[in-house]
Amino acid sequence: MNSTDLLAVAGNGARLDEAFGCATVDVAPERWADVAQVLRDDPRTAFGFFDWLSAYDDLDAGLAVVVRLWSVAHRQSVVLRTHVARDGGRLPTLSGVWAGADWHERETFEMFGIEFAGHPNLVPLLLPNGFEGNPLRKEFVLASRVAKAWPGAKEPGESDRDVARDATAARGRRRARPPGVPNPGAWGPES
Repeated sequence: MNSTDLLAVAGNGARLDEAFGCATVDVAPERWADVAQVLRDDPRTAFGFFDWLSAYDDLDAGLAVVVRLWSVAHRQSVVLRTHVARDGGRLPTLSGVWAGADWHERETFEMFGIEFAGHPNLVPLLLPNGFEGNPLRKEFVLASRVAKAWPGAKEPGESDRDVARDATAARGRRRARPPGVPNPGAWGPES
């Protein structure tokens, strides 16, 4: 299958990006389920195997939702991607196209807050009852990183005892905060 066939099947408005031997098809959110269905059913593509679905925080571009598909007939994979708004992001479910999307959409809903319209059971999957927030979004504060020292705060071979003894030498070095930890005083009991 070539990129021309892939774009023809995906339809108007789809963009194709090929990198590292994998094609990524970008579509508008309102065409998400339709393009997925066509990619599965059209014999030129025949992406009948659902591999995984997830999302990532693309900051100003919103939340990107990606699904990786495999064609047994053509022995090729494709990534289908779309972007939704950070607040109120919503897509139609793919669980009617591939039953395997059910669990992945539940996880993505829980971790990123993206709703999948028409999903048969969109309830929390991994986090405890009453958990607030979406832990895989970039603005989510990782409280455990604030409470426990980050292993990357020390140089290789350095121990807590060495740091205390060489406090004078350590003062000159700027300590890096681990990812997900806000500036001191911006969050927590001291703020």
